[in-house]
Amino acid sequence: MATKKYLELQDFSDADLKSELEATEVQFQKLKFDHAVKGLDNPLTIREVRRDIARLQTEIRRRELATMSEEELAKRSRIRNRRRK
Repeated sequence: MATKKYLELQDFSDADLKSELEATEVQFQKLKFDHAVKGLDNPLTIREVRRDIARLQTEIRRRELATMSEEELAKRSRIRNRRRK
């Protein structure tokens, strides 16, 4: 079952996704710094932000793959097959 955040990300435009990713990465850096300096009330927020970054990157990549042509996908598959050997 798709999570609520995943469904929300599907409604974003490409530009919105990239700006959200940048903002979330800045927030992650601030949280890491604050946690190292004085500690956080809830350190699990770092994990949640890190997972949000992963969700954003996954959605961006999914859209990139969806726009690829058959030729580009075939080339990508050959490269992936070579790496497996």
